[in-house]
Amino acid sequence: MMRFILPFVLFMVLAGFLYVGLGLKPHEVESPLIDKSAPAFSLPQLAEPAKNFSPEDMKGKVWLFNVWASWCESCKDEHPVLLALAQQNLVPIYGLDYKDKREDAEAWLHQAGNPYTLVASDADGRVGINYGVYGVPETYVIDKQGVIRYKQIGPVTLGSLKDTILPLVQKLEAQP
Repeated sequence: MMRFILPFVLFMVLAGFLYVGLGLKPHEVESPLIDKSAPAFSLPQLAEPAKNFSPEDMKGKVWLFNVWASWCESCKDEHPVLLALAQQNLVPIYGLDYKDKREDAEAWLHQAGNPYTLVASDADGRVGINYGVYGVPETYVIDKQGVIRYKQIGPVTLGSLKDTILPLVQKLEAQP
């Protein structure tokens, strides 16, 4: 009888960890960058590689920074939501094409439509690392002072737009 107690106890401990782990919500992982200045960078634009884009260019504006890639299936799922948001003209959406080939990204946007005001190309993924990208897609709400106020891990949905992102954008727009 005693020889069954240790395996049973180990099983119960593992089952407890599994139970707790299944209850976690990976899309609600708090980013250490929240309420901190967005990491600085200067990257070539996807459409015009001779021109660069930097978050400094956005000072004084509230904007969304969407990290995506043409090879990302979840990015394709969120794309119609971003297109609809762009048509509403409520907040500018800037893209970061992450670890992607320029030709593939341009072809994807040509085929599916382009919701972005501008897309920067992060071919080696270094800027994504500085932003703490776990995987694409990820979207950041950045305020007028260049501070990250929210991070959406995973695809933007109509629900996350309505319940979290757009109310936050409205609040930030109202601030000086």
